[in-house]
Amino acid sequence: MIEWKTYCGIVAGTLTTVSFVPQLVKVLETKSAGDISSGMFLIFCAVVSLWLVYGILLHDGPIIISNTVTLALASTILFLKIKYR
Repeated sequence: MIEWKTYCGIVAGTLTTVSFVPQLVKVLETKSAGDISSGMFLIFCAVVSLWLVYGILLHDGPIIISNTVTLALASTILFLKIKYR
């Protein structure tokens, strides 16, 4: 059985990750990312990278999985921000 703290981590990680999907879909549909802050996404990608390293050091699956996917989504949005300039 999953402990409540692990369940909490899974839910938090899932919600954090899923929160980037609507933004990515909008950027892909409109081919525009003008209103997105490059600085914010650069800092966010750095922070998520550190959380990923932290999860790896702890061997914590929910942290590793959620931050890997979140980093991929945020990095894609940042890439599209640069591409659609």
